[in-house]
Amino acid sequence: MSHKRQGGSWTGWIGLLWGFSALAGARDDYPQRPIRLIVPFATGGAADIVARLISNKLTEGLGQSVVVDVRPGAGSVLGTDLAAHSAPDGHTLVMVANAHVINPGLLNKMPYDAIKDFSPITLAVDSPLVFVVPASQGLHQLTDLIALAKSKPAQITYGSAGQGTSGHLAIELLSFKTGIKLIHVPYKGAGQALVDLIGGQIQLVCTSSLPALPGVRSGQLRALALTSAQRSPIAPDIPTVAEAAGLPGFRASTWYALLAPAKTPKPIINKLYEVTSQALKSQSVSSKLLQQGAQGIGNTPEELLQFLQTEMQTLGQVIRVANVKPNT
Repeated sequence: MSHKRQGGSWTGWIGLLWGFSALAGARDDYPQRPIRLIVPFATGGAADIVARLISNKLTEGLGQSVVVDVRPGAGSVLGTDLAAHSAPDGHTLVMVANAHVINPGLLNKMPYDAIKDFSPITLAVDSPLVFVVPASQGLHQLTDLIALAKSKPAQITYGSAGQGTSGHLAIELLSFKTGIKLIHVPYKGAGQALVDLIGGQIQLVCTSSLPALPGVRSGQLRALALTSAQRSPIAPDIPTVAEAAGLPGFRASTWYALLAPAKTPKPIINKLYEVTSQALKSQSVSSKLLQQGAQGIGNTPEELLQFLQTEMQTLGQVIRVANVKPNT
């Protein structure tokens, strides 16, 4: 009887030791070959730039090449789906952006669950958006714009980089929180929208600070507010929406996050988080990100999960209330 118990005990210890050995191997032997970092957006775009910037540092920190694999299509769904169905061994990662949490509310059918089918690593980069108007328009504060919109419901037009983009939803979020009604004019990119804004064809744009701030500095455009939670070192003189319009908690941005397939071992996730976080804090990466109008973040996997869930809930509500439809 005692012999059987002893045998069972040995079996349990062997299983436990094997488990510890597997975890140690996942931590110490990883990575065993080059790592593929999927970018589900077009070559040369902001996501591609950020991924290549970070991949160089990850290669140094991990001791294996991190190869950027650009797989655009279907609003980032194609490349992200490829990552979701890859082996959960840390050798395939994906750089997602706002579209990752926007698509579930925008599209009728998704081939993956944006939360459950991924292991979060870190929020890599965050770039605030900025509300800009023509300098000739006579609007000096965000409250001036809100007052004008309330006096002229559904008469003020605003442009965006396209249906369901972060700039589009940021203005719809402002409309939702203030009760104003504006007319959306979607473009095929922020650059075209800003050209028409300067030309007076539309009256408002909310877009990344990178393409917008040159027009502000030249005097053609006026910046009313940034959509970040705090003032940004990119443009410290521009107030936040929370400050400018008395809307606490208002936040919108263009961001990029690093994910792995679901069930990737925790020791691997932790190692990727540590190396990526160190890369984002390095002078070479952080200075280049600031030049692109962005900030390195490097939060924990748990913080990223909470961030993704909150973003999906907030933007999903905006999509439903504004009845936003995907591009046809």
